Amino acid sequence: MSLNTLRRFYDAATAAESEDGFVVHLDGRPVRTPGGRFLLLPSRPLAEAIAAEWQAQVETIKPATMPLTQLSSTALDRVGPERETITGYLMAYAGTDLLCYRAEFPTDLAERQAQAWQPLLDWAAETLKAPLVSTVSVLAVTQPDHAVAALAAHLDGQDAWRLTAIQAAAAATGSLVLALALAEARIDAETAWSLSQLDETFQIEQWGEDAEATARRAALKGDIAAAERLLALLGG
Repeated sequence: MSLNTLRRFYDAATAAESEDGFVVHLDGRPVRTPGGRFLLLPSRPLAEAIAAEWQAQVETIKPATMPLTQLSSTALDRVGPERETITGYLMAYAGTDLLCYRAEFPTDLAERQAQAWQPLLDWAAETLKAPLVSTVSVLAVTQPDHAVAALAAHLDGQDAWRLTAIQAAAAATGSLVLALALAEARIDAETAWSLSQLDETFQIEQWGEDAEATARRAALKGDIAAAERLLALLGG
């Protein structure tokens, strides 16, 4: 079945084991991705969580309320078949990573960035062997070749499922370092979100927050939480 179907057309969504992994059945029929592939999953906990997403639908199917289904479909339809493209997209953050671009003024913000972000850059340098350079310039900074190579090697070691979670987290945070720290359980989703929103939170403290910004921040927080949950449900 496809996520393009909007009306609920089934009674029961259940997880089941197959020869190659785990699947989700809707009244005994396996779910397919939007690309037509069987939604073949690497762990029973993930299959059960996705089945719960389908079971929670009421009269119509709302993909926005099914983040694990969406991420799993992405892993199968895009990240697996287009791994080189996805890795290239992620490596673009090596030159634009949020944590590397600091404010010079106001000093309160600059100090907050240094205190909150530098420990993660130190972690990347020590654990990932990727020492990234930070700057207060608006111009892009050129990162050391060996740091970029280390990040690329780390991504090459991820399977399509973890790479999907990393991609989702990087897109939501604007930082490959934060995404990798989440994937390696160095930080949790709440911390990743708050660190990625540090500048905006500072501005809100000064000027307040409008409804549009509140909704945008909540959506990004949800994306990061979904990536964290996918990682947890993969197991192993």
